[in-house]
Amino acid sequence: MNRVQVILTIDTDNLPENFQEILKHEQEIVAQWKAEGIIEHLFLRQARNGAILIFKDMDEASVKEKMEQLPLMKLKKSVEYFNLMKQF
Repeated sequence: MNRVQVILTIDTDNLPENFQEILKHEQEIVAQWKAEGIIEHLFLRQARNGAILIFKDMDEASVKEKMEQLPLMKLKKSVEYFNLMKQF
């Protein structure tokens, strides 16, 4: 079973005034993806500067399309994609 891990880092030095609204919208989208079964895990980074998402049964191109829907992508400092193979 394939997985794609995404590490999103946001630019915390330049957050807009409406950041809390953006974050709320982000959470709604990710909750919908979880309900649809396309996200297996979501980890928030301890530094509070981003998140790690694990998508399942999607190729990297499809994951990139999904990620572009997230409001926090407009605030990204970097985003990395890693194709994984689940062993257990």
